[in-house]
Amino acid sequence: MAQHVLIVDDSATIRQMVRRTLTLAGLDVGEVYEASNGIEALAQLRDHEVAVMLVDINMPTMNGIQLLNRMQQHAQLRNIPIVIVSTEGSRQRIEELHKIGAFGYVRKPFHPEQLRDVLKPLLGVKDDERNENSDAAGDLF
Repeated sequence: MAQHVLIVDDSATIRQMVRRTLTLAGLDVGEVYEASNGIEALAQLRDHEVAVMLVDINMPTMNGIQLLNRMQQHAQLRNIPIVIVSTEGSRQRIEELHKIGAFGYVRKPFHPEQLRDVLKPLLGVKDDERNENSDAAGDLF
């Protein structure tokens, strides 16, 4: 079943790259919604259910950290998996983001495989290899 995704980044170019990467990665993605800051993201979340969010940290109006903090205050939003896609990536920053609800982190610039690998478990995608191995293992016993 296709899962909806929300991309939150102030750069239209980055949003387009992420959107294209989702398509090229072969992930079963339904609608892809976009927002250029945290305020727009919250508006999108009022209108649409999403399975996962890809969020930049540095944005005008409401940045990614403020967005995560705001989402933690709402029961219906706090469990949405969030993957940070940012140029910021110190260990301390990543730990801070994890504590406030981020599931994963992908550093810009990213390779499509990095984004795909972080999103696969969030979108319920199983590795083909894992499926083949489980079939083969069943034949062994």
